[in-house]
Amino acid sequence: MQNTNNKRALLLVDHGSLRPAANESIESIANFLRELSPELIVHTAHMELAAPDIPAGIARCVADGAGEIIVHPYMLSAGRHATEDIPRIVEENAPEFPQIKFRVTPPLGIHHKLAEVVLERSGL
Repeated sequence: MQNTNNKRALLLVDHGSLRPAANESIESIANFLRELSPELIVHTAHMELAAPDIPAGIARCVADGAGEIIVHPYMLSAGRHATEDIPRIVEENAPEFPQIKFRVTPPLGIHHKLAEVVLERSGL
């Protein structure tokens, strides 16, 4: 089935925590992204320990009309979750939505702007 929907979605995926406040922080980032790119569908998911999980996040993006879902591991390093688990879970769930294009990005990793944030948070 050909997908005629051009809407793009960004699914932010963090590790997940048993602490609700930790899980809520990714929603704050999602809200900033919605402000910066109002045309973008933005949802969040957790790798483990909390809901929504990745399949539920994918389903939310599809329900909102996404034709493409960009899954971003909201993690600092390219550890196992970012490089293996998240791509595997996306690949396992993609066949349920054959009309949707999926892409998994690298994690946050090393970036000059992250260094700026460290200095700012350190009061330097």
